[in-house]
Amino acid sequence: MDSNQINAILAIVMAFVLLAASFRFFGTYKESAKFNSTRFIARVAVFGAFSAILYVVPIFTINLPFFPSFLSLHFDEIPAFIAGFAYGPLSGLSVILIKTLIKLPMTSTVGVGELTDLLLSGAYVGIAAFIYKKKRNLKGVAIGFGAATAFQITFAMVLNVYLMIPFYMNLYGINEAGLLGVMQLANPAIKDIGWSYALFAVLPFNALKDVVVIVVTFFVYRSIHKLLRFEK
Repeated sequence: MDSNQINAILAIVMAFVLLAASFRFFGTYKESAKFNSTRFIARVAVFGAFSAILYVVPIFTINLPFFPSFLSLHFDEIPAFIAGFAYGPLSGLSVILIKTLIKLPMTSTVGVGELTDLLLSGAYVGIAAFIYKKKRNLKGVAIGFGAATAFQITFAMVLNVYLMIPFYMNLYGINEAGLLGVMQLANPAIKDIGWSYALFAVLPFNALKDVVVIVVTFFVYRSIHKLLRFEK
């Protein structure tokens, strides 16, 4: 059994523990318009468990041939978006934090990769959920997703150029020529490991991922928002 399988099993076990605990919490409160910490914990735990599974389990991760192999699609932001839209930005951010904490013991990047995902996903979900909280209609959804996507893509490009690429080169002892060769195998248009990589890999990759996340979130949320006790 390799490390990926072990990590997947650990993530599923931890997620089901969260789910079991959350169901116990759900039975201990009465619905109220006021903030209830037990209700908040239960809701966040449910969505955090699903987000962790989507984040860690390899079957839910997709590698695309026209992007470098270390860029992979994962859809853990969808449960966070649903929680953020249904219960507010704090719930969405808490879901992101939970899935990061579950993944952290299995890190292969001494936590830097997980911290970067936390920052990017937190900004993405937090901005969209905050705007939707202020404007609860389709226009608010469009503005929220648009602002969040623009910020997240820009933030991702800056982090990759100035933090992630230099860090991984030092961590794994990769030289610039070797890393550039890996990038060019996927996309010959990449001419350097800096802004050329950001423009021809990070930008289109995150744009594609964000479009998929937005579309799935929109249709799933519209289908189940009444079941989430969002409306009286």
